[in-house]
Parts: sequence; C-alpha cells; structure tokens
Amino acid sequence: MKILTICGSPRKKGNTGKVLNMFNDEISDGHEIEHINLIDFDVKGCIGCMKCQEDSEEPGCVQNDDANSIFGKMMDADAVVYASPLYCWSFTAQMKPLIDRHFCMCFGYGTPEYKSFLEGKKVALLVTCGGPIEENTEFIQGIFDNLSGFMNMNNAGKYLLPSCTEPEAIGEEGKTLAAAMAKAITS
Repeated sequence: MKILTICGSPRKKGNTGKVLNMFNDEISDGHEIEHINLIDFDVKGCIGCMKCQEDSEEPGCVQNDDANSIFGKMMDADAVVYASPLYCWSFTAQMKPLIDRHFCMCFGYGTPEYKSFLEGKKVALLVTCGGPIEENTEFIQGIFDNLSGFMNMNNAGKYLLPSCTEPEAIGEEGKTLAAAMAKAITS
C-alpha cells in the first residue's frame, strides 16, 4: 500500500511531525510512505476561475504552483493522511489553501456526471491540539468529514491528540493514537 502523509504544521519538528513519525514507525513492512511538509511547498489559494471544471478527464488547476504535483501524489497513493495542528479551531494556513484547491480534483459537482479523482482512497485526519478536544475540534472535524465525503474517499477515522504543548511531552498516548491510525489505514 502506498500512503501519503500531508503535514500542515509550520514547524517541521513540532507535535504533529512527532506523531507522524510515530505513525511511520507503526507501519509494517510492505507499505510505502511518502511524507509532504506543506511548509516546503508553494500552494496558493483557489482563485475561483472554474478552469478546472472544463475537462472531465484531466484533473488539475491552471495556477502555476506546487498543488498539482501534490494532487498527483494523492492520485498515486492508496491512502492519504491529512495532519495538522489545531489553529483557531481549524487547519493551519499551510493546509487550508490545499483543501480549498481540492475542487480541481472533481468534475461535474451537482450533476449526474459528478466524479472525484480521489474516489475510493482511504483517508484519515490527525490533529494535535494544545488544549482539550471537547469544544475545540468540532470545526476541523466537520471540514474533514465534508471534504472526505465530497471527494468520495473512504474515511479511516479522525485521530485527535489533546494537550500537546511540546513534542517532548508526547508519550504513550501519541504512540497509541499512531498505532490505531496505522491499523485503520492499512487494514
């Protein structure tokens, strides 16, 4: 199985990156993992031009940035993990433009011809929070549920780790969460 992890943290060695490393350690042999740190990529926001809806056979966006290469990697993968620290109840500024640009990965929204170029792929959400999960993560979970549903992806779960103040403080709870996510993605 080919797994793509997309990390939206602005800190490469932060809490989210540490849990993703734990996830990588839990993946058994025979699976291939590719990791993308969005902080290293140029992904602009959607400009609403609708050019992506002109060709039903070729997904992609007319903007000249790194989004199309990331979407190509998503199409090649069997599973995708969106990983982000919680910033103001949502995804980070690094992740949000990529999420908005997912519209170029489908065609014919609202018509019988609708199709998603990511349909059937497994998808999971990893969120690290500085505070509690309750009354804090509903918004980000809703965005993920809407996105995975809109793209007809197979939701393998939402993995939320509260009270992540420093990477050094992530212990057994992080390992347990990473193991559960690895099992859900690979089974």
